[in-house]
Amino acid sequence: MRTTLRRVQANADEPHRVVIIGSGFAGLFAARRLARAPVSVTVVDQTMHHLFQPLLYQVATGILSEGEIAPATRDVLRRQANASVILGRVTGIDLEARTVTSRAIDRELVTSYDSLIVAAGAGSSYFGHDEFATHAPGLKTVDDALELRGRIFGAFEMAEIENDPQARPAWLSFVIVGAGATGVEMAGQIAELAHKTLRSDFRHINPADARILLVDAGPRVLPQFDERLSHKAADHLRQIGVEIHLNVRVTGVDQSGIDLVTEDAEHQRIEARTKVWAAGVQASSLGALLADAAGVPLDRGGRVPVMPNCSLSGRPEVFVVGDMMSLRDLPGVAEVALQSGRHAAGEIERRLAGGTAPAPFRYRDLGMLASISKNFAVAELGPIRIWGLAGWLLWLFVHLTFLTGFKNRISTLFHWAVSFIGRGRAERTTTVRESLVPVPGDDQLHRG
Repeated sequence: MRTTLRRVQANADEPHRVVIIGSGFAGLFAARRLARAPVSVTVVDQTMHHLFQPLLYQVATGILSEGEIAPATRDVLRRQANASVILGRVTGIDLEARTVTSRAIDRELVTSYDSLIVAAGAGSSYFGHDEFATHAPGLKTVDDALELRGRIFGAFEMAEIENDPQARPAWLSFVIVGAGATGVEMAGQIAELAHKTLRSDFRHINPADARILLVDAGPRVLPQFDERLSHKAADHLRQIGVEIHLNVRVTGVDQSGIDLVTEDAEHQRIEARTKVWAAGVQASSLGALLADAAGVPLDRGGRVPVMPNCSLSGRPEVFVVGDMMSLRDLPGVAEVALQSGRHAAGEIERRLAGGTAPAPFRYRDLGMLASISKNFAVAELGPIRIWGLAGWLLWLFVHLTFLTGFKNRISTLFHWAVSFIGRGRAERTTTVRESLVPVPGDDQLHRG
C-alpha cells in the first residue's frame, strides 16, 4: 500500500515544510529549534524514541531501563503544535522532486519537503567483517543494549549450571573490543557487576572469578583524551580487575571466543562466550543513498561531505547533520549532533526571515567525559583535566542535565542511587527472547 503525504504550496500563507529524518540529538534539537518558526515540521523515524546513546551501556549492565534514556519522540514533542511524527524507515530521497519515501511494514509513504534535515545517525562498523556482529553485538541502539543485557546476565547463569570445569571459564570471560569511551565504560561496569553486584547471588560460582578483557588495536585506552587522563583511566581499570590488551587486532569472532594478532604477528585465542563490539562507527546507509543522488563521495566512515553551514553541496535546502556529516574532522559525539541540528534549523529560520548569506557552523567544544566505575571518571574540559571522584560528580551532573524530561531525570537519579550508593542493579530483568534459552518453536537460537 502506498500513501502519499504530499502538499503543494498553493499560497504564501501555507507554512514552509521541513522534514527531519531521525530523532536523535541532531533531529530532536533541530525540531525543537523550529518550535516558534513559521514552518510545519515532520519527523520521520524508524524507532519512535529519542535515544540518549551515551548511557546505553547502563541499560546493558542493568543500571537503567530503556525508557529512562529513550523517551517516546511523540511525548517529547507533544506540546510543539507545528511538529508531527511519522513511523517509518526511509528508503528513498528524491532531491529533484523534494520528497522522502519511508516504509512501515506494508505501508509506503511519500512526504514532500521544502527543507530537509538528514540526521539518521550511525551504527557499528566491523571494518569489512560484518559476520562478527552475530557473536559480538555493537552498542548503538536499545535493541543492542537489551541483547547485551541478556548475554551478560545469561553468561553468569550458564556458568552456574555448567558442570564441566573446563568449559565454565569461557562463560565467565567477557571481551570488549575497542577502548574508546564506550568500551572503557562497558568494561568498568561489567567489572563492578562481577565483583560487587553479583557477589552473593550464586551458589556454585564466584562471579568475581570473571575475566573482563578490553582489547584495542591502538596503543592506549581513550585515545581521544589527553594522554595523562588515558593513563589514569588505564590504571583504574586494572585496579578494578580489567585486563587491558593493546596493539592487538581482531581477526576472528565466533560463538566460543575471539582470535587476535599482536603487533609482533603472534596469534592469540581467547575463549569467551560474551563479546561486545565498541571498536568502530559507520554512518547510516542513508548517507550512501544521499551521496549518490547528490554526486558527492563519502568519507571512510560513510559520512557525507557538507558545506560549512552543514548543507549538501548544490542543494542548499538539504542539510546533513550529526554523525552523518563530514565537516572539518568533527568527532561523532552527542554535542556535535546537538549543535549541528540546531544550526541547520537556524539556517532555515534565517532564510525564511530573508537572509541570503549562509552562516558557517561553529562547533563549541564543551569537553569530553568517561565514567569508568563508581566514584571514578575522567573529564577533559579545554585545558582542565579532572579525574577520580571530582570527575565522576561532574559526569553525573552533565548526563543528568542532558537527559530529556523531568520524570526521566528523577527516575534515573533514583536508579543511580540504588546502583552507586548501594550495589544493586534495578534493571536485571531479561525476557526469554533476550536470554540464552531458545524460544519453543523458534528454529533459530536467539542468542549466540
